[in-house]
Amino acid sequence: MAKKAEQRRQQILKAAFEAVAAKGYDSVTLQDIADYAEVSKGVTNYYFKNKVDVFSHLLEWITTRIYEKEAASIELKETALEKLEAYINQVFVSPEENKTFYSVYLDYLSQMKHQERYRQINQQFYENCWSIGREIITQGLEEGVFHVEDVEQAAISIRSMIDGTLIQWLMSQDDGRHASYKSHCHQSVLRLLQASS
Repeated sequence: MAKKAEQRRQQILKAAFEAVAAKGYDSVTLQDIADYAEVSKGVTNYYFKNKVDVFSHLLEWITTRIYEKEAASIELKETALEKLEAYINQVFVSPEENKTFYSVYLDYLSQMKHQERYRQINQQFYENCWSIGREIITQGLEEGVFHVEDVEQAAISIRSMIDGTLIQWLMSQDDGRHASYKSHCHQSVLRLLQASS
């Protein structure tokens, strides 16, 4: 029974993601989510208290999945440079996926001043991302390929560069430049980490 309930919750969360990607956060209603999930509004209300509850769980679900994929991408790599490249490749997964996620994510960011729960989930996402950066940087320092004084600040900077680059690419509205933005980001992060003190 618990497995079926979890499957239904995920069905609703996936539908909420599709709905907000298509219509935008402000326009989506619980009825829209129910329609995308092909369930009644009552089913949506059974699993979630309200729209904010659905979207809190959605933000947590998608950011956790993204973090898990990014963390897994570096596990089988041996060197820090290989891990960094794998991490960047996983973040820049594809124009379609990046466009969908960042369009939805930017909608969430615009809601954070009104929803403390969104801010908390986002902060946890960044803490997770920074932990990947710390792992790569620490290994790179041990291998002698990176030269940074403040590991924590460098880890934060890596994610800032990644998100900034992806948002710039999104605003360019040119899917054909996705690979060049990824390459630019990778080279910029390398320059940051390999700069001599």
